[in-house]
Amino acid sequence: MSRFEKTAEFPVPSHRLHFLLNAYGLMWDEVTASNLVKITLDGEIVDDPTGLGFNQAGFVIHSAIHAARPEVQCVMHTHTAAGIAVSAQEQGLLPISQHAMRLTGNVGYHQYEGVALNLEERERLVADIGSKMTLILHNHGLLSCGKSVREALDYMYYLERACQAQVAALAGGCKLIVPSQAVAEGVARSFERPGYQERKGEWRALIRMLDKTDPSYKT
Repeated sequence: MSRFEKTAEFPVPSHRLHFLLNAYGLMWDEVTASNLVKITLDGEIVDDPTGLGFNQAGFVIHSAIHAARPEVQCVMHTHTAAGIAVSAQEQGLLPISQHAMRLTGNVGYHQYEGVALNLEERERLVADIGSKMTLILHNHGLLSCGKSVREALDYMYYLERACQAQVAALAGGCKLIVPSQAVAEGVARSFERPGYQERKGEWRALIRMLDKTDPSYKT
């Protein structure tokens, strides 16, 4: 996961754009606010409290989105079993669950080019996600972005659960029930209706749960 920030450390007009990335090699329960690596969009380290540096492939993927999408404040990228499985399926994400239909018209696809170490791939990543909020990287994994951490997590949650449902349904070996495109588009509109996202309480509940179990993430 990466977060974007526009710092005030450099006076206008010489200010620079930075983003925060997990330090390379830390377990998830070791990642805290204070040990994130601050880097520029060109890969220059500004602050690295642990001295561990960052994953180069992660930098390529995350910097591509942050540089091209100024409204995006958070990017998440995962390699889950279900996400990788669907990323390897030619038909892509099927509208066979409400979770998947919630993302109708909001999923891009990126062809696999090998380990993402080539800076030139960033241009193609940006073209493939366009203005969408989620991206399936073929033979690789999932990506979501958002105007906040909450929004990016919400998109990733629905994308991951949709992939889990698709893998399970295909494993059953039965003919699938696929709703019409009109129904799928209607479901997506329902999730985007005015005020819906603001009224959702899952993020606040998750923060409360995390505060109870391990508040060290804030340090």
